Amino acid sequence: MLSKSNMFSLIAGLFVFTLLSQVAYAHGMSEADKQAIVDGGNLLYLWIGATHMLSGYDHLAFVFGIIFFLSNFRDIVKYVSAFTIGHSVTLIYATFNGVQLNYFLIDALIGLSVCYVAFANIDGFRKYLNINPPNMMLMIVGLGLIHGFGLSTRLQELPLSPDSLLLNIISFNIGIELGQITALALMLLLIAAWRKRHSFKAFSLIANYSLIMAGGLLFLMQMHDYSHDGDRGIAVAAELTQNSEGNGSTKPEQATLSDTIIVIVPARGDIEYKVMLTKGALLQYSWKTDGAELFFDFHGEPKDDKTGYFKSYKKSTESISSGSLTAPFEGTHGWYWKNSTQSPVRVLLEIKGSYQLKKRPVPVLPEEILAPATHDSL
Repeated sequence: MLSKSNMFSLIAGLFVFTLLSQVAYAHGMSEADKQAIVDGGNLLYLWIGATHMLSGYDHLAFVFGIIFFLSNFRDIVKYVSAFTIGHSVTLIYATFNGVQLNYFLIDALIGLSVCYVAFANIDGFRKYLNINPPNMMLMIVGLGLIHGFGLSTRLQELPLSPDSLLLNIISFNIGIELGQITALALMLLLIAAWRKRHSFKAFSLIANYSLIMAGGLLFLMQMHDYSHDGDRGIAVAAELTQNSEGNGSTKPEQATLSDTIIVIVPARGDIEYKVMLTKGALLQYSWKTDGAELFFDFHGEPKDDKTGYFKSYKKSTESISSGSLTAPFEGTHGWYWKNSTQSPVRVLLEIKGSYQLKKRPVPVLPEEILAPATHDSL
């Protein structure tokens, strides 16, 4: 029969697990945040970085695991600083240089990092694997580097200012650190207050096993999404039918509009172009650059969604792309292009289908058509 103190510890541990189970949604950014990034200055980058960290339960769970059994202030500063240096290096480097990794895999690795630190806390390497644990300081720096890639991947989903890119990234990172310090102070108060209770040992076991379960849940969810994303490569091959194949799988009779648009992607900058589609509407597209390759993400966002959710249909680095899409939901669908070169890149986009534009594009004159004709137009 559980005592009152153990029962209280169990309830607290279950609460921690329930809270941390939400890690799959830790990085959602609202449209308001995106607009703030576009319109605001460095203070807004700092503010969004802080709030982003405070809502990033996977990163906070890792920090919570690091400090769980640390009572010496010097040790706390040492290990938290190692984590901070690790994620700061990759956040700044990856964002500034446009390094993009698959965010499902990164978040899956972050989930495993939560499992690792909690497993080390319960001395699992000696108790269950009969081996000495790896050097904790080196592991925290390495795992911090992985967390930095996760933060950078999410930051790069937003349009960043090409004129003050490094300063914007640094401001965002300072905000991350301020959010981390705020959360860290609350965690230390909780642990310090509980450490004096007889129930702390039971609480520590429940909390760390909960961290392992939460990290494992995040890993499984992200790997499921990654495999679904990989499977979607096959589905997308059918859904995003390449027009050059001429296999007749598209349905031009559904098209009601046809437009040719020129999009200028600034040097070391990015831009989006989207149209509104109803569920089941067909969009045929074809675009090419004036020669340079661009990273692009062809994706859709549900109408009136406030969570920051989006669905990627195709993501690559190319100078030419074409195909068609049957919209899986009502909302905006289109392209995000990122230009890592030192010169602006011009994109000629041709679209046809049952879509709505916010405003009609300026007609493209024949002399404005891009020279390379290496793919079929619509």
